[in-house]
Amino acid sequence: MKEQIVVIGNGMVGYKFCERLLEKDTQNKFQITSFCEEPRPAYDRVHLSSYFDGKTADDLLMAKIEWYEDNGITLHLGDKATIIDRKAKLVTSSKGITIPYDKLILATGSDAFVPPVPGIDKEGVFVYRTIEDLDKMLAYSKNVDHCVVIGGGLLGLEAAKAAQDMGLTTEVVEFAPRLMPRQVDDEGGEMLKNLIEDIGIKVNLNKATSNIAGEGKVTGMEFADDTSLTTDMIIVSAGIRPRDEIAREAGLTLGPRGGILVNDNLKTSDENIYAIGECALYNNMIYGLVAPGYTMADAVAEQLVGRDAEFKGADMSTKLKLLGTDVASFGDIEPKDSSVKHLRFNNPHSGVYKKIVVSADGEKLLGGVLVGDADEYGTLLQIYQNGMKLPEDPMTLILPANDDAQSGIGIGDLPDTAQICSCENVTKGDICSAIENGACSIGDLKSCTKAGTGCGGCMPLLTDLYKHQMAESGVEVSNALCEHFDMSRSEMYDLVRKTGIDNFATLLAKHGKGLGCEVCKPTAGSIFSTVFNRPILEHAPLQDTNDIYLANIQKDGTYSVIPRIPGGEITPDKLIVIGQVAKDFNLYTKITGGQRVDLLGARLNDLPKIWQILVDAGFESGHAYGKSLRTVKSCVGESWCRYGVGDSTALAILIEERYRGLRSPHKLKSAVSGCTRECAEAQSKDFGIIATEKGWNLYVCGNGGMKPRHADLLASDLDQETLIKYIDRFLMYYIKTAERLERTSTWMTKLDGGLEFLKDIVINDSLGINEELEAQMQHVVNTYECEWKNAINDPEKIKRFTHFNNSQAQDETVQFVLERDQIRPANEEEKLSVTI
Repeated sequence: MKEQIVVIGNGMVGYKFCERLLEKDTQNKFQITSFCEEPRPAYDRVHLSSYFDGKTADDLLMAKIEWYEDNGITLHLGDKATIIDRKAKLVTSSKGITIPYDKLILATGSDAFVPPVPGIDKEGVFVYRTIEDLDKMLAYSKNVDHCVVIGGGLLGLEAAKAAQDMGLTTEVVEFAPRLMPRQVDDEGGEMLKNLIEDIGIKVNLNKATSNIAGEGKVTGMEFADDTSLTTDMIIVSAGIRPRDEIAREAGLTLGPRGGILVNDNLKTSDENIYAIGECALYNNMIYGLVAPGYTMADAVAEQLVGRDAEFKGADMSTKLKLLGTDVASFGDIEPKDSSVKHLRFNNPHSGVYKKIVVSADGEKLLGGVLVGDADEYGTLLQIYQNGMKLPEDPMTLILPANDDAQSGIGIGDLPDTAQICSCENVTKGDICSAIENGACSIGDLKSCTKAGTGCGGCMPLLTDLYKHQMAESGVEVSNALCEHFDMSRSEMYDLVRKTGIDNFATLLAKHGKGLGCEVCKPTAGSIFSTVFNRPILEHAPLQDTNDIYLANIQKDGTYSVIPRIPGGEITPDKLIVIGQVAKDFNLYTKITGGQRVDLLGARLNDLPKIWQILVDAGFESGHAYGKSLRTVKSCVGESWCRYGVGDSTALAILIEERYRGLRSPHKLKSAVSGCTRECAEAQSKDFGIIATEKGWNLYVCGNGGMKPRHADLLASDLDQETLIKYIDRFLMYYIKTAERLERTSTWMTKLDGGLEFLKDIVINDSLGINEELEAQMQHVVNTYECEWKNAINDPEKIKRFTHFNNSQAQDETVQFVLERDQIRPANEEEKLSVTI
């Protein structure tokens, strides 16, 4: 019999416990059952505000329901555990299900704390905690104009962002004299206040709410200082309260102000019951961050598989981006010891404030605050956590980097115990060990250690460590494209742009060596085609088979022909032409996933004839053979669908015709959905667009391939002109910086700064290159030419489409026979055979 593990609560920490126990249970000795009172499995509450940016509930899931099923976990959704019978070791739920347990894990989390203010129960007052809370807010916000958030802490500022994203005039009310009073000092709080008010959110400090005004519905707020303000919606985000009611009913020991009391082993007053996450009270502390909860989950999982593990508290250091602003803090930011030194860098013009607290002798880092720019956070945190000796002038740690101000402390100076990834508790030693055992890329490190797979904030530190360790091992981390060019693809792209070199011979002679190879030749050919936008066959000697013949070669030696059908929209006459071509040339036809018709089985010498017929009928190359834009998928949109709020078909056609023929590091796919029902699957594309009632949401860097990745929301509610500009900039920046055969999804994971960095470039022109990117894209648009049409009109290019170099005859020793049984078993595949 397996040992029965019951987990009450399926939030982020409850899910993480299940994941960790599965990883450690190599003998398959546990059966896990989990109760979840919400209607869906665990989701990412840390990024809850992205729900207002267009992310769906499914996007936020930490694992889909299939994950639980595949791993043998019994998950009771929408069913709250209500009774613990400690004597019989049974758990009973609200639906009457009774489950025995050997070990019970309480991961019940917390509720939003609602202050006991008169009128707080009026219509129009909401808490910011669950997806259901957000749905209620969204529905209510459609009929109001103004929202006040009670609470200026982490969750309060997240709620303020959500309110602003809903289109509401937003204010924050905070009882303390500064925002985020636990994380920043007075000067940091003032800088944060200014940055937030600069984006249109008013901040009210030193405000104690005494009454919520209104008859039935909220109309305003009154404060203890006899001031008031008018509002028609309130979001309460004033802290958390541990969910300990089931523990209380079971007679477990609680803290004086709530929370389930636990020891170093995270055991409650019952030997067989553990508590983890925000419901657990350890050393009079409730840990309201997810990373300590994950550490607790790991410690309990370790104990269950028979290993020693204790929880000794957790660091409450934080780094986040609130309303577009970096905020980070660590250690003691306001120590009582007057002998310590406070070193500050304050630049109101750039919106950057940094402070570190160092010991009186200047040798130890005690704490710090970063507002507006938190690039140094990773290094500073490790110096603090590991008690490292500071440089002679500690001020250099926070001054802007220059030749005269270098801290002298690098990634190599950190001890092996330094924590690189707090979400997954991965240390420097773990990373170094993985590299010693064969991990030779960032992707390898993420796969084997899970570092960087949580919030992603550790990626800069992880990358620095990887490069340092590889160099220490004598392995040069080279960006060289191949042995013939000591440069990366992106460097080659910039070189071609700057020099105007438009042929491989010159490029190789001036900047390479040797003869070139199957890596550098097609890369250079693709770059030439992007920069100068001349037909790919002008670089034919550099290309692989598909580009040489402007068609995909199939496994039997025949070729496919896929004409472009923008947006999937096609006339009956064009359908007839495709059908006639298939019939005349004995081709197999298939509707593709990108809303086109694939004609398979074409012989080499027939390709120009097929293209001629299709071009004469108004078709052009669909570039299914190239590393370029393939398709822009579309639903029918508002023209036909009763749910549609945007003309997705018209926009899809416009998008496809604008970017057709655009050569890139890898293939590009796009889609346009007419509403959030997402029938065109835009969020699984390299760039996808979804209609809203206010415009268009733009998603980027998705991928529906071998390793699916949901696209990220780049911008929302855009008008069409702005949308096109953003796509132009995004695509050209990807083409400029991505490496060879790197899909946008992979490129995004490697991008230093990730989505926020990309937003800053595309939206805010942080690099000052948007005008250049737009001009480069417009050149591609203006000089577009159908490659099929170009080929059939050029006698020299047509010469390559023959079986023999010196004859137009075809090879009669090869006979193509299309076989298709009229009656066959349902599981038998259609066969296209070659008889020789």
